[in-house]
Amino acid sequence: MTVRSDNAPTRFTVRHDGVTIPVSRAGRGRPLVLCPGLNCTQADLSEFIGLLRRDHDVVTFDLRGHGLSSAAERYSFDAFLGDLAAVLAEVRLPSAPLLVGYSLGADLAVHHAAACPDAVAGLVLIDGANPLPEPFLTDADLAEFRAMARDEAERQENSGRQVSLSAEDILALGLETDVVRAGILDQYAKIEQPVHMIMSRTIAGGSGTGRAPRHNRLWRAGVERLVRARPDIAASWVEADHRLVFTHAPDIAGIIRDGHRPDGGPAS
Repeated sequence: MTVRSDNAPTRFTVRHDGVTIPVSRAGRGRPLVLCPGLNCTQADLSEFIGLLRRDHDVVTFDLRGHGLSSAAERYSFDAFLGDLAAVLAEVRLPSAPLLVGYSLGADLAVHHAAACPDAVAGLVLIDGANPLPEPFLTDADLAEFRAMARDEAERQENSGRQVSLSAEDILALGLETDVVRAGILDQYAKIEQPVHMIMSRTIAGGSGTGRAPRHNRLWRAGVERLVRARPDIAASWVEADHRLVFTHAPDIAGIIRDGHRPDGGPAS
């Protein structure tokens, strides 16, 4: 691995399960590993990553089939979880990192921390890993979600952003994520490290019609369910939809900075 400076990230490659995963590391302070979500790349998160690097030694990567990672034969929750584990096993950090996950990346972070409790110092979960009391996607939602997945796949292809997942891959992962979240309280029970949720108030947007009201109520109900089961878990709410990590990057970076100081001191 080459010598890293604050202005020039170290870049290296992790090979796992037939997939090539690009990893970048830069910044100064407490170690932090950022796990992106579905249809989200390091390039997409560049503003957020730059803000985190002011206070942390930040490791970022692309999940299989995303960004500069190679395509894969399978796209499943367990496959993505293996990508995260492979990166954490390969990177050399001076101490256990703060693990930050966005969307699907938050669910991956919880499952990794539950399986490897000594591997992380704490979790920050951004708009994901929500123990929903009922499925997010019902039969009534499937047609709309399938159309959204198809539009997203076409948008990725046309933009040249190198996301290899098809519309069917995206739909299947959405349905699988509902199953994962139905049992995620059991994973939280295995985690003793500090956990901070940063959640959107209107994950499905601010419309008062269609699927938005139910999804927004369900999102809040899931967090309330988690905090009842684990009162030690902190939750911060951002006036935004699911794109909060892009639209409110400075706010979210500030919550992480103030709640997880590099020196381990208390939040202000």
